[in-house]
Amino acid sequence: MIALSLAEIAGITGGQSHDIPDSGLQVTGPVVIDSREVKPGSLFAAFAGEKVDGHDYAERAVAGGAAAVLATRPVGVPAIVVDDVTEALGALARAVVERLGTKVVALTGSAGKTSTKDLIAQLLQHKAPTVWTPGSLNNEIGLPLTALRATEETEHLVLEMGARGIGHIRYLTGLTPPHIGLVLNVGTAHIGEFGGREQIAEAKGEMVEALPSADAGGVAVLNADDPLVRAMASRTKARVLLFGEAADADVRAENVRLTESGQPAFILHTPTGCNDVTMRLYGEHHVSNALAAAAVAHELGMSVDEIATALSEAGTLSRWRMEVTERPDGVTVVNDAYNANPESMRAALRALAAMGKGRRTWAVLGQMAELGDDSLAEHDAVGRLAVRLNVSKLVAVGGREASWLQLGAYNEGSWGEESVHVSDAQAAVDLLRSELRPGDVVLVKASRSVGLERVAQALLDHRTEGEVAGR
Repeated sequence: MIALSLAEIAGITGGQSHDIPDSGLQVTGPVVIDSREVKPGSLFAAFAGEKVDGHDYAERAVAGGAAAVLATRPVGVPAIVVDDVTEALGALARAVVERLGTKVVALTGSAGKTSTKDLIAQLLQHKAPTVWTPGSLNNEIGLPLTALRATEETEHLVLEMGARGIGHIRYLTGLTPPHIGLVLNVGTAHIGEFGGREQIAEAKGEMVEALPSADAGGVAVLNADDPLVRAMASRTKARVLLFGEAADADVRAENVRLTESGQPAFILHTPTGCNDVTMRLYGEHHVSNALAAAAVAHELGMSVDEIATALSEAGTLSRWRMEVTERPDGVTVVNDAYNANPESMRAALRALAAMGKGRRTWAVLGQMAELGDDSLAEHDAVGRLAVRLNVSKLVAVGGREASWLQLGAYNEGSWGEESVHVSDAQAAVDLLRSELRPGDVVLVKASRSVGLERVAQALLDHRTEGEVAGR
């Protein structure tokens, strides 16, 4: 974070100083919400959660080197006391971004946000110092924390923005107004909260509405292959750049194929030329993510050769997203357990089928959360797809939704031992340990709340006794 005095922070946030011996004292370190992450000169933001109140850790934070605490009440150590810590963080982020003048790239979408953000970050790093959202900290707390990591050297700020309702993207773009706004797709993630894909499109489109006009340098990067995203062109005054496999896309892919190991390859076309790309990531769904990242990089001055090379070198920055690990015995574990929705589940299953040609494949799947009235149909459809892709064995883990996965597989023709329903992660691990053979490929995927990453971790840790870690 850029250096700010406590007096400046109080002015920006509308807060009151308490127990501060010198108002000229500066915050020079990162803004953190976990006292264990404090570094010299940090600002510790104290949040009162359901189980833990950050105010109780204020003294520990200052003892650890924090310059002060951002709090809602006096805490006996140097503090800026505000009415709302979340709003204060947002105001602080807005002030810092405005002062720096950093080029802001913001992206949203129903699926692929984090993978695409990671690709953009890796591309732009080749050009200039870049700060980006760690993991998927894309809400009203995570976004300001990311923005506040920017310094005078930062040229690009890449921010992932999530939404669970109308107005969320509008709020986030108000904190860090983007110069380039990217919308990946409109799917069914969180459809139970939104009420329908049209409502999701309404919310995601707030991204392009927040952009400056074309004359002022605003650029809307839109998926030409998604009709609901393409239609957002009418909602912005920014210049529109299309990406996708459509013939009229400005940045497009041709001759898309998968290598024998399941990695996508294609010819990348941009307005400045074309070049071959073979990715290190797994699954054809990464082609769309790569095109989106390439469109952003093109806008920020990278050549097609630079983009193609960077895409071919890019890896996974965020954990539990198609992490592919081969055990010494030849079993390949694909840990994609960070989250799941119908679109990402289908993409992961297709990647498993491509990776597992000539090998036994296992799909260890759990609940896709927040699907509302569509939950039964969507889980049923995923179970059916596993059969159509000739996945050797489906292991449905959990309660009602898992039973729907297995029911879909059964109704599609998966009988006997081709699919099984188990109660929890430990039962899945026990089954896999008894039946896996060298050369098998195992996909593990579910919504984050299910915690199926424990299955992948147990398989890779080779635990032969005891329980799944973290159970």
